[in-house]
Amino acid sequence: MSIKKSILIELERETHNTGRILERITDEHLDWRPHEKSRSLGELAAHIVELHNWISKALSKDVFDFNTDYQPLKINAIEELKGILAKGLIANQEMIEQLPEEYWLKEWVLKAGDYEMARLPKVGAVRYIITNHLIHHRGQLTVYLRLLNIPVPGLYGPSADE
Repeated sequence: MSIKKSILIELERETHNTGRILERITDEHLDWRPHEKSRSLGELAAHIVELHNWISKALSKDVFDFNTDYQPLKINAIEELKGILAKGLIANQEMIEQLPEEYWLKEWVLKAGDYEMARLPKVGAVRYIITNHLIHHRGQLTVYLRLLNIPVPGLYGPSADE
């Protein structure tokens, strides 16, 4: 299986899983946070969606600098976030489909000004910086759902609510 094909399969599955969580959230929950030091539910959900979209936004560059290339996604409604996720999936798929296999082996750098956070092949960035990161935050988001008594969807098998 090609690198491109494996990325597409995982991208579609993980986007579907994120969509299942977003379906359970209403606008009234967006400002809720479990602790004063925690992100609000809306901020966390927006961060997860923006991570999905990093494939087409951040990996289209060889160097991504938080100081110049990043603006946090801010949303006002859950429907807006669902739309961004859906459009992002299409943009990601289109980008991935057009790229040659060797593209994924090119070096990618994540930094904040002069501070280098990561240097790895783009395929590694998809796995480590994007996918693992969004799965981590999506796990946090399922805890938010549980604390709000919102049924948690089973993402990799049934949940206690299914």
